[in-house]
Amino acid sequence: MAEHGIEDYGLAKRKAAQRFAITAGVMLPKNSEIETALLEYQRLFEAAAHAESLQAQRQAALAAMQRLREFEPRLVGAVLSGTATRHAPVQLHLFADCPESVTIKLIDSGIAYEVTEQHVRMEPERLRAYPGLRFRIADQPIEATVFPEDGIRQAPFSRVDGRPMRRASTPEVEVLLGAARAEKPAP
Repeated sequence: MAEHGIEDYGLAKRKAAQRFAITAGVMLPKNSEIETALLEYQRLFEAAAHAESLQAQRQAALAAMQRLREFEPRLVGAVLSGTATRHAPVQLHLFADCPESVTIKLIDSGIAYEVTEQHVRMEPERLRAYPGLRFRIADQPIEATVFPEDGIRQAPFSRVDGRPMRRASTPEVEVLLGAARAEKPAP
């Protein structure tokens, strides 16, 4: 996942199983174990590059969130958790009863976008499709999922640990960025 930019845990497991000729699914690690190993790998082998890349991704997330503030954006996923590879897109959740209002905002801002469909787990046993958008801010790929306005009350289940996803508001992302700046040694 770290070296090849694979984001899908299932795909990464299948590739590893094939590479090591593992046929028993019970021998494969849990997603949370993979995330822990990924964090350790990044800490050991990519510390400076990872920190720089993550900072750029979070700055792009903040810029996108500020531009789309009327949709109450929330940062989710690997950029929030700190496990994002340099290949990972910034993932945002937006809230609007009319998804087209988000596209109108992007058009008005001169931002090129692609319409997508995102599948998220809102119930333990069922995926649900929501409109999505892909665009770029500060040369970083952004993937936004548009939920109804009342969707802000219930976070989808995480593909990592099966619990409700952690979501960060704009002020929380500002705090993350400030903490990262404070950790950097002065030149």
